Amino acid sequence: MSGEPEDTGASEVHRRIIELFTAGHHAEALTLIDPHAVDHRGGASGDHEGVDAWRDKWENMAEVSVTIEQNVSDGPFSVNRYRIRGTDTTSGRHYEVVGIDMVRVRAGKIVEHWALLDSAGIQHQTGGDKFARPPPRQPHGSDEEVRLHRGRDVTIR
Repeated sequence: MSGEPEDTGASEVHRRIIELFTAGHHAEALTLIDPHAVDHRGGASGDHEGVDAWRDKWENMAEVSVTIEQNVSDGPFSVNRYRIRGTDTTSGRHYEVVGIDMVRVRAGKIVEHWALLDSAGIQHQTGGDKFARPPPRQPHGSDEEVRLHRGRDVTIR
């Protein structure tokens, strides 16, 4: 044995941090983060390290509600499938998507975090979907009709 405390309670730590975050108790939730925890955010933002990175992330998030729908844990790892609901601060539109995140816990604190969130779903529901298909063009004459056919506009006369 390495002399480190045994990794127990990963699912409890994972559940508790989401509960505290959703209730707005960020200071208490941050006590469950190891000072050197790595948050693997991916994309252009990459990895972030430490409690301050979590604090900054939470301060920049709109108010959301998170419901854990399923948890699977194995030793120091815990994985949640959850539903997140919120309101986009720019459009005022509501959204609801699913996500999955995984944490690794050591000595009762999160030391690593990975997350997948349906960001495209949020963009689509809040009107920020830059990949949405534009509305079909209006017909030019009364005897024309524009229909979508296999992803292309087709004019029928």
